[in-house]
Order: sequence, then C-alpha cells, then structure tokens
Amino acid sequence: MASKRKDARRNKETLLEAAAAAVVASGVEAPVRDIAAEAGVGVGTIYRHFPTRADLIIAVYRHQVEACAEAGPQLLESGASPYAALGEWIDLFVNFLVTKHGLASVLHSDEAGFDTLHAYFLDRLVPVCAQLLAAAAESGEIRADLEAYEVMRGVGNLCIGAESDERYDARRLVGVLVAGLRRPE
Repeated sequence: MASKRKDARRNKETLLEAAAAAVVASGVEAPVRDIAAEAGVGVGTIYRHFPTRADLIIAVYRHQVEACAEAGPQLLESGASPYAALGEWIDLFVNFLVTKHGLASVLHSDEAGFDTLHAYFLDRLVPVCAQLLAAAAESGEIRADLEAYEVMRGVGNLCIGAESDERYDARRLVGVLVAGLRRPE
C-alpha cells in the first residue's frame, strides 16, 4: 500500500512539473492535453487529480512556491558564496514569477482564495529570502540594511509586463538589481 501511495505522489509530482513547464511556455491557458502528453499520462488522469483548471493552476503555484522555498537552503549549502546563492535563488524566484503570470485572471472570481495563496507565498518565501540576505550580509558581500520583502517586491515589480513587451528584458534588470545589492566599497 505504501508503495502505491509513493507512486501516486511521484505521478502527481510529474504532473505538476509538466504543468509548470506548460504554464511557463504557454501561460495558464496551456492545453490540458499538452500537459498530459508531457507528463506521459492521459487527460483523465489530470482531471482525476485536478477536477478544474483552477485546481491545477493552484497546485502548480503551490508546487513552485515549495520548490523555490526548498532551494534557498540547498543553494546556501552548495553555492560558491552566500551572494552567489542569493543570485541563483533570485533567478529561481524570477522563474516562479513567470509561472505565476496569469494566476490572478484564473482566480479573479475568488478574491479570498487568491489572498490565501498570496499569504502562503509570503509566509514561505520571505523567510527564505531573509536567510539568504542575512548570510550574504554576514559574509560582507552585500549591504546589511535590506529587507527580504522589499527585495522580493522590487524583483516582482521589475518582472511586471515583461511578457507583453519584447523590448523589455526583466532578467537583465533583475541582474542589475542583484548587482546593486553589493556592499559599497
């Protein structure tokens, strides 16, 4: 029985990975049949796990939040420096923000549900960003007067509208922001 549950969890993870990739590539309106094909399952399997598109999008959102949250400590442990780990984590955060694009329109009729997801997002990711900022500040690589929320908000604001303007390179500007975190010499 435990093996069956483990397989079901692994299948759900595979579905969420495929759905996240499809959402990044095609937005929240990515066809379910494309997600199913990418995951190597039938469309019915997706609907068995996620009865509505909103259920699927919410699960992708939560999955991406968890992946981003779990990456922070791993990057700190394996990174060349705390500043390098912070930069890598911010890259993952930008990827998450791209995945998240369009979520509000899917949930527009459920303001309370969207507020709950936003609170979850903040509760999981602000402490991770704070840990990375503190480690980089402690190592002397960045200034020590930065708040995680303001850095995340700044990154988020730089990403707004990037998908609709091919002349705007949000990643380049986020790179400028990350470089600007460096401690003045």
